[in-house]
Amino acid sequence: MNTAEKARQLEQRRQRVRQRVFGTTERPRLNVFRSRSHIYAQIIDDLKGSTLAAASSLDKALRTSLKSTGSIEAAKAVGKLLADRAKTANVSSVVFDRGGRMYHGRVKALAEASREGGLQF
Repeated sequence: MNTAEKARQLEQRRQRVRQRVFGTTERPRLNVFRSRSHIYAQIIDDLKGSTLAAASSLDKALRTSLKSTGSIEAAKAVGKLLADRAKTANVSSVVFDRGGRMYHGRVKALAEASREGGLQF
């Protein structure tokens, strides 16, 4: 399977997930984007079209303390930071959007760390 086919399949999975997952004001959407070297997470209110909280492995607070920005440890740190920022934005429960990726590895680590930080989903 070539790279273009894998990218097409990922896009199809991402669209299929987005058809089912929608963030409201009461339960915004926690969106996860994973690249090869970084991981990004946002809490989005789809009704307003605004980002309530965001964290990534590129944040200056995390970059100095992380050995690698593309590891499971980095995903856990991003999840904890996002949970802290969500508390500041008065968000306690979210809908999880894995972005077409499997609930495994870094995506799972971010989700579990944000749950430990106090987010409910």
